Amino acid sequence: MKLFITDLILKLFFLFSLVPFVLSEKVQQRFDVRLNPLVEDSIFTTGEKVGEVDSKMLAEASGLAVSRIHPGLLYSHNDRGGKPDVHMIDSLGRHLGMIRLEGVKNRDWEDIAIGPGPEEGVNYIYVGEIGDNVSEFKSIQVHRFPEPAEIQERLTVKPETFTFSYPDGPKDSETMMVDPWNGDLYLLSKRDSSNTLYKAPYEKLGPDPIVLEKVMELPITLSTGGDISADGKEILIKNYWVVYYWVRQEGETLEEALARKATQLPYKPEPQGEAIAFTPDAGAYYTLSEKSFRIDPILYKYSRKSSGK
Repeated sequence: MKLFITDLILKLFFLFSLVPFVLSEKVQQRFDVRLNPLVEDSIFTTGEKVGEVDSKMLAEASGLAVSRIHPGLLYSHNDRGGKPDVHMIDSLGRHLGMIRLEGVKNRDWEDIAIGPGPEEGVNYIYVGEIGDNVSEFKSIQVHRFPEPAEIQERLTVKPETFTFSYPDGPKDSETMMVDPWNGDLYLLSKRDSSNTLYKAPYEKLGPDPIVLEKVMELPITLSTGGDISADGKEILIKNYWVVYYWVRQEGETLEEALARKATQLPYKPEPQGEAIAFTPDAGAYYTLSEKSFRIDPILYKYSRKSSGK
């Protein structure tokens, strides 16, 4: 009951916090003015509603990744207590099928990413069981499996599972990113005032539990999702109100790139937006929200302007 009340209070807080964003968006649309001078609107367009996602399948969408091999295919999943399924939708939000992860549970899946793995030239899907609302779990897990070569309505895979712990005690996280340059895996905490970035170096991923490396603190709070472009040169991190964006120079570590001041990109207000992902060419990014306050999840697309790259 205590956890239910806490979640209800948080959701009410997020709802009320969205009011000024919704009002500012309506004023901007009607009067053609920019009320948030921090938002850089010369790189990507304002979000376009491309489709409504079936809330019977994805009522609590908490992660998003775009296929590297199937044009127009996106992967998502439900969070805490959902079935251990990765859902496949198209670029209009239509449900295409699901991938059942055999032998694992969905304690609290919070993000999904695509990155390299043990077989060269193969893209791997990473599913992060990293949520921990009250910081009670001593360990967390990430599941990995090769991206399927064919799209089917129902698939079953047996994933590898990696077990991690934090060096400074349990944390709640909803943001997981995999570096395409070297396979390092990153988690970003959520509930501290300055969210903390942790790393699992690729060479340590294996059957034995490992302790994550504490990397840095970011001037962001309540982070809910992130992604690195397929070429490794662009980074997105979002919370409930803002999308942050960094450009990474050739040879830079992720940490070096994130140490610079972020640019704020356009973002459509969502009732509980917890998912973001680049397209493979970084020509656009998508966002997706959980169903919340009886608002069905909408898939939004933000396209790069021709002068932005």
